[in-house]
Amino acid sequence: MRFLSSRRHGVVLPGEGSLSRRVHSRSTANRRARIAITLTGLAALGAGSLTTAGPAAADTTLMPLRTGGVWGLDYAGGVLTTVENAPNGDPYVTNRTISADGTAAGERDTRGYAGTYANGAHMQWVPCDAGSCTTLRAAGNGHVGVFFGNGEGHEGQERVQIRDNRDSYIDHGADPVVTGGRFVDVTGRYFVYDAASTGKQYVDAAQPYLVQDVRLTRAVTAASVWGSRLYAPGTGNGTVTAYDLEQKKTVETLATGAPCTVKELQVVGRWVYWNCGATGPAGVYDRTAKKNITVPSGPALVGDGYLVRHDRTAGKLLLTDFHTGTAAAPREIADLPAGNTADQRRLTWSVDKFGGDIAYVDAEHTVHVVQSGVPSQPLALIEAEVDDNSVDVRDDWWNSVWQLNKPARWTFTVKDVLGRTVHTQSGTGTAPEAGWNARTDAGAVPYNGRYTWTLTATATEGTGTYTGGGSIVLSGGLPVHHDLGGYGYGDLVTLDASGRLGVRYSPGNGTVAGAVSGAGWAAGTVAVPFGDMTGDRCAETLIRMPNGELRRYLGRCAGSYTPASSHVSLGTGWKQYDVLTSPGDVNKDGLPDLIARNATTGTVYLYKSTTAGKLAARVKLFDNWKGYKKIVGVGDFNGDGVGDLLAQDKANTLWRYDGNGSGGFRARVKVAAAWGASYNVVVGVGDITGDGRADLVARDTAGNLYRNNGTGKGSFGARTKIAGGWGVYKGIF
Repeated sequence: MRFLSSRRHGVVLPGEGSLSRRVHSRSTANRRARIAITLTGLAALGAGSLTTAGPAAADTTLMPLRTGGVWGLDYAGGVLTTVENAPNGDPYVTNRTISADGTAAGERDTRGYAGTYANGAHMQWVPCDAGSCTTLRAAGNGHVGVFFGNGEGHEGQERVQIRDNRDSYIDHGADPVVTGGRFVDVTGRYFVYDAASTGKQYVDAAQPYLVQDVRLTRAVTAASVWGSRLYAPGTGNGTVTAYDLEQKKTVETLATGAPCTVKELQVVGRWVYWNCGATGPAGVYDRTAKKNITVPSGPALVGDGYLVRHDRTAGKLLLTDFHTGTAAAPREIADLPAGNTADQRRLTWSVDKFGGDIAYVDAEHTVHVVQSGVPSQPLALIEAEVDDNSVDVRDDWWNSVWQLNKPARWTFTVKDVLGRTVHTQSGTGTAPEAGWNARTDAGAVPYNGRYTWTLTATATEGTGTYTGGGSIVLSGGLPVHHDLGGYGYGDLVTLDASGRLGVRYSPGNGTVAGAVSGAGWAAGTVAVPFGDMTGDRCAETLIRMPNGELRRYLGRCAGSYTPASSHVSLGTGWKQYDVLTSPGDVNKDGLPDLIARNATTGTVYLYKSTTAGKLAARVKLFDNWKGYKKIVGVGDFNGDGVGDLLAQDKANTLWRYDGNGSGGFRARVKVAAAWGASYNVVVGVGDITGDGRADLVARDTAGNLYRNNGTGKGSFGARTKIAGGWGVYKGIF
């Protein structure tokens, strides 16, 4: 079960109002909860305290990357994160995408001001060889975790923030106020941190759209997150358990072989790194091969199939390759002096665990990227936050994010039920984020119905592809033929002997549901499920009253009508017609049209809809169609986008008249012989099977209701009985 975010707006952070936070969203249904950091009263901040324009983006540059100083560094998902001065001299958390071969850095993309505001608010800083560094943690999806200290009067108070761009962070609820916060692990949306002031460990998720409460407050232990799984020590030496934060249960138990209660964990896909302390035994448990691999001890960062240690005695970064199932001898990959800081992980060097490489900064403030030379695991999905299976054109977006185990080129497509593409989006990175505003890429409102989405991704380094998909039911769009409910399926209207006019909605499985009825209709009432004449994207129903008046009842997208429901008279004299049926749109103006046959002469007329919600003057189409005992508007029956007619003659031969798109019909085509002799009602119901093709529904003299599946090419398959006892209805429309 997924829950919508319900975050409070306009909460002012401590510091006399110089910092405020508010929720950003594209619409009420966008469901993204981001907090924007806004400065007010710039004069009060002091000269040079902040330039709101932020750092200018630089052109792509070759690596190594020369800087004026680095005060914190991390590397995840192919994105290098640093704290360094912008061209204006102010310090910023800065992201740069690194090319797959490690030779080029992309444009600067900041994740927030890292200096101290005039009121004393600032990101957390810790001692390091550069003097002091911001503690930051790259998430692998472009987001950066920091601890933000409140300002004057609130010294020592920190809250965790997951920065998603320069001026905002993702709201994940009211975080505890702590002192001495330290990230334990971050993977995509999920993060773990410890707090010195409370002695507790906190687990949470920065979920941008649909939000499920996964927050935990627990005792401080070793911990790591990979997707929605929290790995932590279990009971007994070497035991590690995986707790699924969304399912809220333990889903995996591992016997790593560690001779201790594990003191540190790092999980990267199949690899579970553990140690028994800074100088104790260490190993990597292979979840796939179910075996332990002994590796060197000491502070390490784990990549995909390898680990890196800083040998301060030798002044080297050393890489141990274990991807084959056996740890190779450590090899030097870079010179990095001992410095004065015992543990320089994510201060002067870091490892990209998302199938990537190693980054470090030298004494000249130059950032280097070293390729590991270790093959990464094939591309795979770690976890995803996929939106539900519905979207409403009127006020909704469909938004989803995925987390991959390494960077990829990805494409997101949405197709209608007939396989036609209506939306495409593409990008690169480890975290595809796709949205659909329920419109075509040309900006048009599509038809109601079921759409399918597909995400395909191909690794930009190494091997592997990923494909995922699902369905989205679109409502609030254009109604299809006979679509009275607004969900893209054809619906039936019935009239019983007691004067109840019922709308029977189809769930799209080839049947129709129970009636939603309105009473008070006299015998002889004729209903014509029509289409949207008014532009509100709800299909109107035309009803001829027994006295010959034709009324247009305003579309409701739900519910039935009583005679007093909102309507407009389209005139009198309509009793002259013994056939009133809508074939859909026959002149390609986007509006439904009406076919009428004069009972006396057999002359067939076309009434076109107008944009004013009226019917234009009739146009004669055919003389003397009295030879047909049934004339049925069937919508687009042959798949050319124009409404069509079926006509059954007195010999029970069924003919099709294809709309020509200009308000007329082509010469008839024989569809079937000796067809439907027992039918007293045939309705062009539209699509009730969910395949996007117009179907037929017919009732025989015994009261049985049948469905014939349309092929979309002007014909249909064998009949299927879908109901009995329908002889009670005086009218089926």
